[in-house]
Amino acid sequence: MSNLPNEVGADGSTQPSKKPMKNTFNEQSPAVLVESVMFSYVSGKPIIDIKKWRLNKSEQVFLYGPSGCGKSTLLNLLSGILDPQQGSVSILNTDITALKPSKRDRFRAQHIGVVFQQFNLVPYLSVLDNIRLAMHFANDGDDKQSTDKRSTDKQSTDKKSTDKKSTSKQERIISMLHALQLPTDCIQQKASELSVGQQQRVAIARALINKPDVLIVDEPTSSLDASAKDAFMKVLIETATNSNAALIFVSHDQSLARHFKRIEALTDINESAALGPELDNKV
Repeated sequence: MSNLPNEVGADGSTQPSKKPMKNTFNEQSPAVLVESVMFSYVSGKPIIDIKKWRLNKSEQVFLYGPSGCGKSTLLNLLSGILDPQQGSVSILNTDITALKPSKRDRFRAQHIGVVFQQFNLVPYLSVLDNIRLAMHFANDGDDKQSTDKRSTDKQSTDKKSTDKKSTSKQERIISMLHALQLPTDCIQQKASELSVGQQQRVAIARALINKPDVLIVDEPTSSLDASAKDAFMKVLIETATNSNAALIFVSHDQSLARHFKRIEALTDINESAALGPELDNKV
């Protein structure tokens, strides 16, 4: 027998209520949905003015546009680093603009991976610790040691559990680095000691280690020659495909568009960019 409450019809009869729809992500839902978003750093003309834009699960898109058209600003809006003055940005059916900062940070760490233009690795930390840091932010409390007063046996059990988690995490990191063709012996090297190509791969590993649903990439090939760009793109596309992540790749270099099936000019979706570039130097 149904436990749902009954509804009273116009004729006085009763019938079971319909089960309410849950606002949960499914295969048909877009991974990213931008609706009526406007953003400006100062009063006046907005840098971003997007009526509606979506990206489906596992879809890969190349967004291009000239410098100053709002590329990096858009990525910061999509990742929840910036708040729009109007509109909503939904990731996996969650309006991240409505989340409190702490919850938004946690959501970003768990569902969104970002490869920054300058990689943003912590130079004095090892490769292992750079990636562990991303895992720490995504796993609430996993890396914290218990401070409760428990028995010696319980503390011993907790230590074994923590050691097991630590070993499992390191194995995941090594597996990811291997998939990105990085030598295992670099895991203890400081980020500052790596070549540019190695830093790129570590940045990808850090962005993908938490198995994000959305991967955002911001002009990471701007300082590379043609052969290095192609090698980077091959690794990025293959890794994103294998992890089933939706990929948003933004660049002014249209020669990279050949790696993507979906190609869009930012001036086509951002009405402010279509009217003329605005200085986008706040990111």
